[in-house]
Amino acid sequence: MRLDTSPETSWLTRHWPGLVILLTFFIIGTLYVFYTPLWQSPDEPAHYNYIRSLATGEGFPVLEVGDYDQEYLAQLTSRRFPPELPIDSVRYEGHQPPLYYLLATPVYWISGGSVMAIRMFSLALGSVGIGLIMLILLEYKPAHPGIAWLGGGLVALIPQFVAMMSAINNDALTMALLWLWLWLALRYLRGQTSPLVLGGILGALLVTKTTGYGALILAVLVVYLRDRRAGQPFGQTARELLSILIPGLLIGGMWWTRNLVVYGWPDVMGLIRHDVVVVGQPRAADWIAQQGLLPFLWGAGRTTFRSFWGQFGWMGVVLDARIYQGLAIFSGLVLWGAAWRLREALRQAMKPRQRDLLILLGTSAGISLSMFLVYNLTFVQHQGRYLFPALPIIALTGALGLQRLVERKLAVGTALVMLVGSLIAGGVGLLLSALPMWPLALMGAAIALLFAAAFVPQRWHSVVGAGLLFAMAALNVWCLFGFIVPLLT
Repeated sequence: MRLDTSPETSWLTRHWPGLVILLTFFIIGTLYVFYTPLWQSPDEPAHYNYIRSLATGEGFPVLEVGDYDQEYLAQLTSRRFPPELPIDSVRYEGHQPPLYYLLATPVYWISGGSVMAIRMFSLALGSVGIGLIMLILLEYKPAHPGIAWLGGGLVALIPQFVAMMSAINNDALTMALLWLWLWLALRYLRGQTSPLVLGGILGALLVTKTTGYGALILAVLVVYLRDRRAGQPFGQTARELLSILIPGLLIGGMWWTRNLVVYGWPDVMGLIRHDVVVVGQPRAADWIAQQGLLPFLWGAGRTTFRSFWGQFGWMGVVLDARIYQGLAIFSGLVLWGAAWRLREALRQAMKPRQRDLLILLGTSAGISLSMFLVYNLTFVQHQGRYLFPALPIIALTGALGLQRLVERKLAVGTALVMLVGSLIAGGVGLLLSALPMWPLALMGAAIALLFAAAFVPQRWHSVVGAGLLFAMAALNVWCLFGFIVPLLT
């Protein structure tokens, strides 16, 4: 995707693809807001009750035994939240830091407690997050904004991401703040952002959600990268690190102090009380004992992959298996192209800004993955949405991988390898009388598209990218009206 980025062109002329992507995300997200049945997003009633507690003057909720009733929750979800079963007692998110709920409280007041209005508030935050991902990707190659548009579009049109950004939860604010922090951190490395600003946003993260606490590690990393580049005295480096950490810890400390008063030492984040309250939530150790380690790991991986792309409601709405098969092929091809791009990058000297961006985004993704794995050591929560904080590096990987994949030599070579593999798989299937028709058909479609992309003139590659994003937009609409609405209504 090539655009005129000369200073003489207007801002709108230079950035219209990004605006189109944001508008598309917002339109599709609005459909999800109004057509997703009431409470049919994970934990939505509990998040709503937190906001209602603040809006009605009850104050910050205190997590108590009984706020999580697994049997009643199962009844609510299995019966699709019928009106005769109230959701007032579903309050197990009371341990969450307060910023999202405080910001949503005026929306509650103005709208009279409208669920749809608060969902739209989350969607607006999600739109900010998409814009920030594109800004982050622009830092990689400012002269090639097509990477930002393609990567941002890929993330914006992940059906599960759209569904979560269109629901009441604190994820949208967490990711918007985290990605804002990452973008400003990249500018800080070039001397364009004050460490005090990073400290303020760090504090906002600390009072939004624990998944944002990885920014404490990133703060140390970004100051180290700045010191390595500038070679500044140790005293100045220490002052800059403290300028980030002290404001953040002071803001976070107000909430942690409240938790110590309410829950007692050492329950700084309310998580000890949370583990006591959520009696009945599936535990990893129990599932491993029942299933065995290998079946458990296979099921965990499959569910994580599916729920990253789309597994809706309270994980009860699974898409047609053929959709997941197609997404698996697509994901594999993207990673294949990205591996070739990484191989070439390692052979060449990357610019410092590119190297720093990859280090920062890669570390952030590693922190998110570690949190996901650690949490799943205790509870069974194989939900791909917990990996969404890592979407900036996923967006960059997707954009670079696709751009490399459509280059003629790699596209033709990959298509030929896939063709040979499909013929072998088909032959084996015939011998075993178990021909995998749909996987072979999907592989055939991928092979045809690769051959077609290989011979498209480079000036039309932006059209190919736009076609891919259009297909993903159509998938979002299909997920909503082909699965969510009919299966949850």
